[in-house]
Amino acid sequence: MSGKEIRDEWNKSQSKYNADEVFVWVQCTFSEVIPYLFLSVELAVCRLTIKFAANYFLIYPRSCKCNHGWTARNSDAQPRDKFKRDSLYIDKQGKLRNFNHKKVSRKRGGSLRGQGWKYGSGFVDGIFPVLSPDAQQILNFMKKESDVNRVWDALNSLPPTHTTWDDIINVAVQFRLNKRWDPIILMCEWILYRSSFQPDVICYNLLIDAFGQKSSPEKAESTYFNLLEARCIPTEDTYALLLRAYCTSGLLDKAEAVFMEMKNYSLPPSAVVYNAYIDGLIKGRNSQKAVEIFQRMKRNCCQPSTDTYTMLINLYGKANRSYMALKVFNEMKSQKCKPNICSYTALINAFAREGLCEKAEDVFEQLQEAGIEPDVYAYNALMEAYSRAGFPYGAAEIFSLMQHMGCEPDRASFNIMVDAYGRSGLHEDARLVFEEMKRLGIEPTMKSHMVLLSAYSKVGNIIKCEEIVTRMHKSGLDPDTFVLNTMLNVYGRFGHFKKMEQVLSVMENNKPYVPDITTYNILINIYGRAGYFEQMEEIFRLLPSKKLQRDVVTWTSRLGAYSRKKQYSKCLEIFEEMITDGCYPDGGTARVLLSACSTKEQVEQVSLVLRTMHKDMKLDV
Repeated sequence: MSGKEIRDEWNKSQSKYNADEVFVWVQCTFSEVIPYLFLSVELAVCRLTIKFAANYFLIYPRSCKCNHGWTARNSDAQPRDKFKRDSLYIDKQGKLRNFNHKKVSRKRGGSLRGQGWKYGSGFVDGIFPVLSPDAQQILNFMKKESDVNRVWDALNSLPPTHTTWDDIINVAVQFRLNKRWDPIILMCEWILYRSSFQPDVICYNLLIDAFGQKSSPEKAESTYFNLLEARCIPTEDTYALLLRAYCTSGLLDKAEAVFMEMKNYSLPPSAVVYNAYIDGLIKGRNSQKAVEIFQRMKRNCCQPSTDTYTMLINLYGKANRSYMALKVFNEMKSQKCKPNICSYTALINAFAREGLCEKAEDVFEQLQEAGIEPDVYAYNALMEAYSRAGFPYGAAEIFSLMQHMGCEPDRASFNIMVDAYGRSGLHEDARLVFEEMKRLGIEPTMKSHMVLLSAYSKVGNIIKCEEIVTRMHKSGLDPDTFVLNTMLNVYGRFGHFKKMEQVLSVMENNKPYVPDITTYNILINIYGRAGYFEQMEEIFRLLPSKKLQRDVVTWTSRLGAYSRKKQYSKCLEIFEEMITDGCYPDGGTARVLLSACSTKEQVEQVSLVLRTMHKDMKLDV
C-alpha cells in the first residue's frame, strides 16, 4: 500500500470511531517518507496508549483485569526478545498509575547538565558526562597507555584551551564511573605538576578520591595540603572524600580531626559529609562506629538523606538484622524522606538474606506502588529471597516475569537461578541454567562455577565436582580458597580422607590458595564426626600458630564431636574455654550443648547458663 493510500484510509476511518476509543502509535518501516502514522484501534480490555515498532508483538498491559497468572518457564527455554515496556500498572487500591522511565532508570545516559562534578554523582542520580570527539580520543588513549612519560607527553601536545580542560575533566569523571583510579591519578598529577592549567578544586577532589579508593590515605592527605598551599578553597566534597579515605583505612582519629578542620573554615558538616563518614566506616568494616555516627548526625540536627538511610538499611541487612533494616526504612518515611529504588532494593535484600520471601515481595509491591519501575537489581533481590527460602520455582517465576517486563537478566540473575536449584538439590536444572547462560554469550565467572559446584557437592556427586574444577582451569579461572574448601568438604563428607588431605596439602604449600579459618573448621568438623579426636585436637591446637582466630563455628564443631559421644563433662569444659577465649555462643552452640545432656538436671543446668549469658551478652551490629 502506498503512502497516499494509507493517508486516505486513515481519513475514512475518522468517522467510525469516537473520542472514547484508544489510539496506538505505530512506528512504520515503509520505504516511503512516512515515518510515523496513527491507526485507530478499539481495545475491549482497557484504554491504553502504547508506542511500539511495527515488527514487535502487541503486549497487553500488566494491569489488564483478567485471570491470567504469571508462570515460570522451563530453565532451558529461550528468553523473549526485549520489547518496549509499558508504563502502567494498577496498585492495590485499583488505581491506574504510570512510571517515568527516564526519571527512575539507573542505566547510563544523560549528561552533566552543567552541574560539574560532585561527590557521589554518577551512580544513582543518572548524571554522566557526554564526551566530545576529542575527549573520546583521550579516553581511548588513556585506556591503552599506562606509562607516565608517554601519557604526560601526549597531554602536553594538547592546546591549553578551556575546551581541552573540559575534555580532560570529563574523561577523568568517566574513569571514575568505571572505577579506573590509575588514569585519574596520571591525568590530575599532570595538571598539577606539568601543565599550564591552574588546578581547581575539582582536580584536587578527583585526586583525593582516587587515592582514597586505592587505600593511600597519606597521598590523599598530601593532596589536601597541596590544595591549601595553592590557596584553593576546599568544599564539603573535599572533606567528604578525605573522611572516607581515612575511615576506609581505619584512621578514625584523623577522620575526627576533619570535623575540627571544617569548623576552622566555618563549614558545618552536612549530610554529604556524614554520608561519606558512614560510607567509609562501612567499607572499613566498622559497623558499630557507623551506627554511632548516624546517631550523632541526628543529634546534631543534620537531616539524614535518602542515601544515609539506604546505607543503614544495607548495613543491617548484611548483618542479618532485617527487623532493624525495616525500622530504619519506616523512620525514613516518617521523616518525609522519600525512598528511592536503591532504598527499596536494600530492604528487599535484607529480607532476602534471611529467606523472608513474603516480606520481600511486600516491599517489592510497595516499590511499584510508589511509581518506581523495578530494575534488574530489584528483581534479583526478590529472586534471592525465594532462593534462600527454598522455593526455586518461585525464583524461576520472577526470572520469567523480569524478562516479560522487558528487563534483561544479567549474570547475577543466572547465578541466583543456578544457586536456587542447587540449594534444593535440583542439580540438573542448575546445570541447564548454567548452559543457557553460556549459550546467550554471558561468560561464567568464578561465582557462576561456584554455585554450580555447590549444587553438585550438595548431592555428593564428586565426579561432577571434579569436572567443574577442571573446566575452571581450562577456562583460565584459578580456583580460589572457597572452591578448594568446597572440595575439602565434599571429600570429607563422603569419606575420601586421602583426597581431602591432598587438597589441604596443596592449599598449605601454594600461596595463591591460602587456607582460612573456614578451611580448618571443615577439617575439625569432618574429623570430629568421624571420631578422629586426635587429628581434630591437633588442628584446633595449631590455629593460633597459623595466626587464625577461632570463631564460634570452630568451637561448636569441636563441641559437637564430644556431644555425639554424650561426654557432658568434656563439653562443659570446652564451653568454659570458649567463653574464656572471648567467643560467645550462638544458637547452634546451644543446641549442641543441650544434645550432650543425658539427664533432666543436666538440661536445666545448661539452660540456666545459657539464659544468664544471653542477658549479659553484648549484641554487635
